Amino acid sequence: MRSSLEVYDMARGESRVVWQTADLIEAPNWHPEGWLLVNRAGRLCRVPLDGGPVVEIDTGFADACNNDHGFSVDGSFIYLSHHVAGLATLYRLPVAGGVPEQVVPDVPSYWHGVAADGEIAYCARRGGRYEICVMQDKEVQLTGVTGEEGHNDGPDYSADGAWIWFNSDRSGQAQIWRMRRDGSDVQRMVTSDTVDWFPHPSPDGAHVLYLSYPQGTLYHPRDLDVALRILPQDGGESREVLRLFGGQGTVNVPCWAPDGSAFAYVRYAATD
Repeated sequence: MRSSLEVYDMARGESRVVWQTADLIEAPNWHPEGWLLVNRAGRLCRVPLDGGPVVEIDTGFADACNNDHGFSVDGSFIYLSHHVAGLATLYRLPVAGGVPEQVVPDVPSYWHGVAADGEIAYCARRGGRYEICVMQDKEVQLTGVTGEEGHNDGPDYSADGAWIWFNSDRSGQAQIWRMRRDGSDVQRMVTSDTVDWFPHPSPDGAHVLYLSYPQGTLYHPRDLDVALRILPQDGGESREVLRLFGGQGTVNVPCWAPDGSAFAYVRYAATD
């Protein structure tokens, strides 16, 4: 067993296994109708929560999908990042499958979140560094306006739509930050000795889930002892929810149940 797709129940404080496979799978999203989306071997898969058969989604020519994918607010579309000549290119397609339509002209672009009004947030290499960008009619770069250096990644919208949460190493190592949707009022929300990535606000407005690596970790590798932590969406002290063997692929993208009662994640078994 290489990958274990699991769901953590917030009220019970315990996990259950949804699917275990010898394949490498990554980055679960939770569809509004109650199934999970993951990527496997360059394709996307639909995974029932009740243990039914896993079905590969028809993504047309997009056969090099990475772990930056998710749903439109109403669940009718899938956003995905497919590699073209080695560069992540952002597309969308109907949730049942079909021909991908490119939605961001510039590359590389890695999808990460969507707001209720349809605005998408993504990480993109622009001007030689990784920035947080948003798009409705045209691309707007947000983190570049602060004048800060560093790697900025993992944007996701707060439940009320007022904030974009993200991780940035502008303080020296990756930590959790938030900013207004126009890039203003940048606030550091976590100060820790760990290296923290991929914040995901819960849909009920209560929590922010994020991935925490050991001090000194560079970027967000796979196959390390890591922790999943949560903090209040209004700010405050964080607490550890789970400790597991994981990292890249565990919670890269929005993974909460629509009501905020649970979240999905992937843990991994060590490889030889």
